Amino acid sequence: MTGSNSVFKYRGIVPRAIAQLYALTSSKFDQAITIRVSYAEIYNEKIRDLLPGPDGEVHKDQNLQITDDQRGGVAIRGLTQVVCDTEEEALNCLFEGQLNQTIREHNLNQQSSRAHTVYTLNVESRSRVESADKVVFSKLHLVDLAGSEMTKKTGSTGVVLEESCFINKSLSFLEQVVLALSSKKRGHVPYRQAKLTNFLRDSIGGNCKTVMIANIWPEARHLSETASTLKFASRMMKITNEASVNIMMDPVLQIKRLEKEIRDLKQELAMHDTLSNRGRINYATYTQQQQEEI
Repeated sequence: MTGSNSVFKYRGIVPRAIAQLYALTSSKFDQAITIRVSYAEIYNEKIRDLLPGPDGEVHKDQNLQITDDQRGGVAIRGLTQVVCDTEEEALNCLFEGQLNQTIREHNLNQQSSRAHTVYTLNVESRSRVESADKVVFSKLHLVDLAGSEMTKKTGSTGVVLEESCFINKSLSFLEQVVLALSSKKRGHVPYRQAKLTNFLRDSIGGNCKTVMIANIWPEARHLSETASTLKFASRMMKITNEASVNIMMDPVLQIKRLEKEIRDLKQELAMHDTLSNRGRINYATYTQQQQEEI
């Protein structure tokens, strides 16, 4: 997902997606766009923040909780969100989070990721030309799933074996969610069975567009894992979503705009009354008695 950190030519999907997003936002001169970045990992069914908190420290022993935001989407309570005005700042968050990921070694991989990671770009867009109280919200999840592991091949024991069990279990629950979403007859989707599926519930079957990239091994000795991955990818292709624009009115800015409109209309009425020799008319707010009479 991230590719090489030392050779720019071999950078991965995540840095390329970040560059494309900032290139797109910089071309929209009529929009005021704010991008907030977060980076989390799901380790042994615990959600951990990979970015430093307000105290400047990364707390790896935490277990953040999943909640619903005011728009009905998914939010992680306490997860650090960093405002990144440039592509460089977003990449710095990516590289800093990578240093805090949980990595271990087994027979197949010297740097095996022991957790699923979710790098998120939250985009908030306001018009510079039209009313600024209308806000468009977007969210880009860049998810790096830890691969399923066969303990006979990895030779995992102890802590690594326990981590493998959690990885395989969460991937199994993810497959159940995908099967439920791709089936027209099934009504219930078991999002809440695992932290991974609950975290991504508005990015798989919600108001979203979902793309899966499958990494497979060409060697014959990994044929069973390759076949399993391709089957899962084919099920993912059957999921159909209809994405729509997330628009929300900012209540604070909306009140300010309406108050300004009222002031402008009062001034216009006063000017009209003056020109019509009706300068003594008062357009102040009705008293309580006047309201009752009306």
